[in-house]
Amino acid sequence: MNHNDSGSAAQLPPNLALQSIEAHPLEFTGSGGEYFRVWIVNVLLGILTLGFYTPWARRRTAQYFYDHSMVAGSPLEFTAQQRKMVMGFVMLVLLTVAYNIAAESGQDTAVALFLLAGAVLAPFIWASAMRFRLGATRWRGLRLQFTASWREVYTASWPVFALALVWMAVVFGLQALAPEVAQAPPGLAGEKVRKSLPAFTAPMGALLALGLVLSLLCIIRLEYNYKSLLVLRAHLGTEPGRWKPVYMDFVKIWLATVAVFIVSALAMGALLAALAGGSFALFAGQTQRMGLWLVVVIFVAIVGGIFLLLLASAPARAYREARMFQLMWSNVGVSQVARFKCQLGTGRYVLLRLKNMLLTLLTLGLYRPFARVSEYRMKFESVTLHIKGGVDQIAGILVRQQQGGLGDALADAAGLDLIG
Repeated sequence: MNHNDSGSAAQLPPNLALQSIEAHPLEFTGSGGEYFRVWIVNVLLGILTLGFYTPWARRRTAQYFYDHSMVAGSPLEFTAQQRKMVMGFVMLVLLTVAYNIAAESGQDTAVALFLLAGAVLAPFIWASAMRFRLGATRWRGLRLQFTASWREVYTASWPVFALALVWMAVVFGLQALAPEVAQAPPGLAGEKVRKSLPAFTAPMGALLALGLVLSLLCIIRLEYNYKSLLVLRAHLGTEPGRWKPVYMDFVKIWLATVAVFIVSALAMGALLAALAGGSFALFAGQTQRMGLWLVVVIFVAIVGGIFLLLLASAPARAYREARMFQLMWSNVGVSQVARFKCQLGTGRYVLLRLKNMLLTLLTLGLYRPFARVSEYRMKFESVTLHIKGGVDQIAGILVRQQQGGLGDALADAAGLDLIG
């Protein structure tokens, strides 16, 4: 990816270059109580319609958050056509049903073709979705445009195909390390051969570990390629986006995220071990029922372990989200017209996410809309727009150049899904 293509596509007026820079903190005017009414209607209608209300629910949600997101004193507008959202949802449902039918009926060839087609079409679907989302966002009548060519999209998508090659190599490597499995005949005879083989070997484990590491690197590279392409090929009028992050910035955030997950998992593991030890000590004297209690304790330990593992991933996911948000919003802009500065506190955001998770669990999900609003507000209001010259002057210039957009559309261009 070429990350130096951030210069202005058109010369700004000389008088604009001499203007002072104005700072406009972003503001969110919504509340959890207001959004709860939108959310509960979406949930009830989604249940009554067996999920077919989803495109209408997504549009109502987007409109609520956009209408209450103030950028330089003006709200964002979500102008997507409901018809297009419904058509996209119906196509997704039909493809999912067709894939499930092929998988359940044992049509391996059809399943393989579906997966291959999905890998080939994934970049096309992603780029089409970005064009739709950016084009549906307006601010003061301006709309952002995503202008990447299909060649640029597929070039940026090379990690998708590299990921497929990695796992093809892993599969063939595992077959080479265990040739008896690959050569086992089908049916009961082959099943007996496979059961008599060693379950796992060190070389096989090393190969799988290498596959996981390479997969993670491919995922990081794909995220970097897509976000940089979105920013650099997002045009506001004739002004392109400006991009400063480098690939190693993403790698550092991912490595730190893995470290946070390991620390959280160890802490949760120690807690689970302490609880299990206390349970054994509590029932140690009840020898007659020891077998039954042992089964109960083991079952609870397994279920609790899975739950605690998911819980341990929450701080890591929140940490990565906050760090990536900081990186993007402090290093993107619109040519020489505007730039952003982010002051989101990582620790504060992680604590907010954990508090929201706890309250959502205690309320059986009813706190979810309040959690969503609080997290959105913290992120959105941590960003300040620095714009050269007056807002009215800039808007007028960009309207004369070309239709464009700012605000949350640039958030999408940076790969930051504020609404979630």
